[in-house]
Amino acid sequence: MVVTAQELTSIVLPTAFFARPARAVAPELVGCLLVRQQPDGSHLWGVIVETEAYCQSEPACHGHRRRSPSNATLFGKPGHFYVYLTYGVHHCVNVVTDRADWAGGVLLRAAELPGEAERSAAGPGLLARRFGIDRRHDGAPVAAGRGLWLSPRPEALALAAADLVQTERIGISQGRELPWRWYLRRSRSVSRRAPGDPQPSRRPLG
Repeated sequence: MVVTAQELTSIVLPTAFFARPARAVAPELVGCLLVRQQPDGSHLWGVIVETEAYCQSEPACHGHRRRSPSNATLFGKPGHFYVYLTYGVHHCVNVVTDRADWAGGVLLRAAELPGEAERSAAGPGLLARRFGIDRRHDGAPVAAGRGLWLSPRPEALALAAADLVQTERIGISQGRELPWRWYLRRSRSVSRRAPGDPQPSRRPLG
């Protein structure tokens, strides 16, 4: 898939995009680009191919019970990264959604990096590791000037409703019945496919 320099650097998803419920933002983030500016000025980027939505009203959300120093970012203004450490080992990258003082966010579960091994970022921990994202990025705005941002779906990746699979969330013990996970059907970089959905053949995303 060919992505222009302008698509990577000039167009960043605005705060208004994230100022909506997580379950509305999550499917629209599939196909968008996660971009990291490298120290040498080059850009590491990948197509987001899997997301999950979380909301304060349901038990799997970190902010369901109370606000704390560790989850304070999730209660902040939309359009910021919320990064936490799970099992003391893996970082997970989320984007805060909805509104201030209400915990809502979208977990970036997997990305596909053109030209790399297809499963190099197939899971939240692998995604964070490949992009070098850790707790230092917690609370950072989704803005190009900060070195880490999200760009809209490129023109080369036009998606139809049939391209997205909506299914239950995974890796949690509560709230699994909510169908708040979405992934790109044609991607082989999804962390786990829904039952009965076969692995697609190898082909470029665009």
